Amino acid sequence: MSARAAGAPESVEQEVAAEATYGSLPLLKSERTWGAGDFSWVTISLAIATWAFLTGGATVLLVGFVDGVATMLIGNSLGLGIMVLGSVVLSQRLGVEQYRALKSVFGIVGVGIVVFTVVLLTEMGWTSLLGVLFGRAFTEISNQAFDAGFAPYGPIVTVFALLAIVAGWVVLSRGPVTISRLNRFVAPGLIVIVVLMMVMLMSQHSWSDLLEAPAMAPFENEQLNFMMAVEFNLGAGLSWWPVMGTLARLTRTPKAAMWPAYGGIFLGTVVAQIVGMAAALMIGEADPTAWMVPLGGPILGILTLLFVGFANVTSMASIAYSTVLALKQSSGRAMARVRWPLLCAGFLALPAVLAFFPAFMYEKFMTFVVISGAFIAALCGVIIADYFVLRRQRVSLRALYASGSEDPMRFTGGVNVAALLSVAVASAFYLWVYNPITLETQPFFQYATASLPTVAIAIVAHLVLSHLLYVRRGRGAYGLPDAFAAARRDRA
Repeated sequence: MSARAAGAPESVEQEVAAEATYGSLPLLKSERTWGAGDFSWVTISLAIATWAFLTGGATVLLVGFVDGVATMLIGNSLGLGIMVLGSVVLSQRLGVEQYRALKSVFGIVGVGIVVFTVVLLTEMGWTSLLGVLFGRAFTEISNQAFDAGFAPYGPIVTVFALLAIVAGWVVLSRGPVTISRLNRFVAPGLIVIVVLMMVMLMSQHSWSDLLEAPAMAPFENEQLNFMMAVEFNLGAGLSWWPVMGTLARLTRTPKAAMWPAYGGIFLGTVVAQIVGMAAALMIGEADPTAWMVPLGGPILGILTLLFVGFANVTSMASIAYSTVLALKQSSGRAMARVRWPLLCAGFLALPAVLAFFPAFMYEKFMTFVVISGAFIAALCGVIIADYFVLRRQRVSLRALYASGSEDPMRFTGGVNVAALLSVAVASAFYLWVYNPITLETQPFFQYATASLPTVAIAIVAHLVLSHLLYVRRGRGAYGLPDAFAAARRDRA
């Protein structure tokens, strides 16, 4: 018996093969297109996009180089670990698109609430930021190559950003195989460029100058500066949650998903952030599009901007791929028959609007990362509690596709009240501990961050509320057999 026969309704079985890639069908092993190498190139390329340089530059607003490296290692390692447990494991094991799998956590209507609020707004922001970074890169190229004199955040930046979004749509509309092929070229090139930039930077400046350079705009409290930088990098690591589960679904084995999802992003981020931090301190510019030409010279700097700008397009396509799938699966029948290229265009139209405000996207970058991290930390805590503790890593695949009164995961009108309430409580706690708008913090933030207690509170709240509302009443499909695992044992 096949995995589909075991877990999916017979009517779904008749869908065209393309629905497995662009829709909600669980992928069989033979349909999963990425090995560990393929997924590694995807994650490395995603990590070394321009935002990693920008994150490094933003980190040294608070701390110097040595402390910056420490906060980057601590924040990213913890954030990525939480993110992988909250997204990659569940989707890869079932071969199911992330937001279909999350029906087991939030209910079918609850997933829609999460997708059309947290996920949509977060991925709109990241996609728009990539477009603006592309626009800034090509504006700088025009200024250096043709002495154009375009303003840093003028209308030309918006024009180039819109061109990047169109290019991202072209790549995205051709599916994940095209994304993987492009990243096999982009990722190695980015690694070479990043290492070369670091070598050039240190050939022009001494290590002692770099190590002694002060933070660019710190607060008076050094411990607070350090923990705010850790929290910022925690948020950056968590920010991969909306896309990574769906991308991991395309991998062939659990190892091919987990190690590249964690190690590939960590490696790419570490390398790019170190360069971004060093360049910001030595050149005095946190914006990577502003220091690449002064660092590399007119020829190499322009070539670097050109290549990094192109990498933003492939990163944008990877992000939009997961987000469009999420929107499609969470909309019920509303988007079920809409063609894939049209769905992609509809989503990318939203970041295109934000591209008309490039200065705003830059100025609010750190605030955006921290706010999105507050909600994602809570979401991950709830998912970890539900999948690893309550369900013990056993999810009924058939229940994921059931509907109406026959749906054992109906919870309360399609909403897992325990899960969403836990997210709300934990997110509110985060924003109380650390307000990213006013930058006010509670005293214990300096020792515990805001994200780690938020994850813990989300876990405890979900376990308690789920037992009260669903588990002890036999609701929510807790304890149902894992049909997918059973099918695999039958085949073996």
